[in-house]
This record gives sequence, structure tokens and C-alpha cells, in this order.
Amino acid sequence: MYAFLDLFFMVFHTVQIVFNLTGWIWRRTRRFHLGLMILTLFSWFGLGWFYGFGYCPSTDWHWQIKEAMGETGLPNSFIKYYMDRLTGGDWDPDLLDASVVFFGVAALGVSAWVNWRDWRLQAAGRRSASG
Repeated sequence: MYAFLDLFFMVFHTVQIVFNLTGWIWRRTRRFHLGLMILTLFSWFGLGWFYGFGYCPSTDWHWQIKEAMGETGLPNSFIKYYMDRLTGGDWDPDLLDASVVFFGVAALGVSAWVNWRDWRLQAAGRRSASG
């Protein structure tokens, strides 16, 4: 069961990260993306106030599974773990954390902008249709 959960969290977390970076692109996913980005940043900074900056429940649960499987020396960051594993290197955790914050805040900003633009265009369309 742990092996399945380990794989599940690896896939789930990777898909979530890719969606956090790109979900604003498609009009149909923009509102969901904005909500997920707000939740993600709340986790990093709000829950992070109690559990440590950048706190992610998915990473926490995944690391509990990995520890139950006997894995030790896990980094604080899923991104650090994943980048090290993908490249065979030893990435600087501060550089990765800064990159994650930069791209996360940028994705939130773009998402807020395209959602606002969509809302404004939709409102303008309603005004012209009724006038």
C-alpha cells in the first residue's frame, strides 16, 4: 500500500505543480486555477506561519509515507527532492525555494489578471447585449 501511495503522491504533486504553473492558460480552468493558487499561497504563508515557510500538506503526507517505507534524509521541499532525483545533482535548496516563490507569485499574478480580464470582457458583453 505504501508503494502505491508513494507513486500516487509523486504523480499528484507533479500534476498539481504543472497545473499551478499553467492552469491560467485555458479559459475553462482559470477560475479553478486562481482558487488553487490562493490555497497554495495560503499553505505556504498562512500554514507556513505554524509549520514553517513553504509548508505543503502534500509534501508532508508524502514524506510520512516515504519515512514509513524507510526513506531518510528527505529535504524540506518536494521540488528539491524531485530536481535532485531527475538530474542526479544536488540542487541548492535556497535557489529552488526562491524560484518556486517567484514562479508561484508570477502564476498567481497572471491568473488574477486573466480572470479579471475575462470578467471585464464578459461584463462588457452583457452591457452591449442589453443596450
